[in-house]
Amino acid sequence: MTQGRPLLNRRLAEFGTTIFAEMSALAVRTGAINLGQGFPDTDGPEEVREAAVRALRAGHGNQYPPGPGVPELRTAITGHQQRRYALAYDPDTEVLVTAGATEAIAAALLALLEPGDEVVALEPYYDSYAACIAMAGATRVPVTLHPEPSAGSYRLDLDELRAAVTPRTRLLLLNTPHNPTGTVLTREELSAIAALACERDLLVVTDEVYEHLVFEGEHLPLASFPGMRERTVTISSAGKTFSFTGWKVGWITASPELVAAVRSAKQFLTYVSAGPFQYAVAEALRLPDSYFDTLRADLRAKRDLLSTGLAEAGFEVYRPAGTYFVTTDIRPLDPAGDGFAFCRSLPERCGVVAVPNAVFYDHREQGAPFVRFAFCKRTEVLEEAVSRLKGL
Repeated sequence: MTQGRPLLNRRLAEFGTTIFAEMSALAVRTGAINLGQGFPDTDGPEEVREAAVRALRAGHGNQYPPGPGVPELRTAITGHQQRRYALAYDPDTEVLVTAGATEAIAAALLALLEPGDEVVALEPYYDSYAACIAMAGATRVPVTLHPEPSAGSYRLDLDELRAAVTPRTRLLLLNTPHNPTGTVLTREELSAIAALACERDLLVVTDEVYEHLVFEGEHLPLASFPGMRERTVTISSAGKTFSFTGWKVGWITASPELVAAVRSAKQFLTYVSAGPFQYAVAEALRLPDSYFDTLRADLRAKRDLLSTGLAEAGFEVYRPAGTYFVTTDIRPLDPAGDGFAFCRSLPERCGVVAVPNAVFYDHREQGAPFVRFAFCKRTEVLEEAVSRLKGL
């Protein structure tokens, strides 16, 4: 303490060590299989890794890259958006490369929000959302996705979303495919969200990092809906799609005015990052469709392996339509439904680490009995985890 004040800014007082750090440390301490933190246990395509090596050796990006990102990557991003979604962006004025999607989220929220603004976000949500909204001095307003056990999935109540919007609402923060529930918003849901944003003149930030990991349905960027291109900041990254999470290469696409606003905040965060990796990601985005199809098929098989194993172990399983996480209800195994206690005891009980979903909720009681497992691991690792979980 100094001058009678806590050292930590009061806006961040509620945010301690992340659950991912805690559970990963627990995995190391106990030797358990870590299905908590969402990172692959193998590297991505060899040709992409070699592209990074070539860039390093050729001196491409070893010094500060351009603030908006290297031209090769910005062009590859716009090519990807055009090819996949028929969305045309100018690589010089409508793209900004960031230090992963996490920085893109932070820069967008810091740039676009002021104290007193409200942000409507789908709950449960990735923990950085809450922290970034707090750092901007804004207020988060959660709209809860509801579990439907009969369907084995979660749903968005559009009436609840509409009711959450007030005259103070500045921005909608969406994530689809959705972490941790695996929900993929449908065309009808996105159309309703777009209509609401236009009607109420709202900005929208969409986190689409799992865009290539959709197993049922299809990924539809909100920016492609009528009236949304000029009010939407679309965020994605290379980490989830190409299995190089440590490279931290993300990006936004948006109108020139929105990109300029976000860049004003981003330049005082990292300024620039990942120079040589930007050249490699540019090559990765031009990989043939067969790469993305194979990735999706491999993860779908792993989803099914883990989901089936969890169900056989006694969990109630919500099989995801996208992402690489499975949400489960622990109450068939633990009637108390305390996800924190369950996850902290799980490594000792059967040598597996998971994450309690309650950390992703403002309404902690809504998420209390749910636990998330990651399946972006080698098949033999998942098979061993399933074998261990049967001991429950």
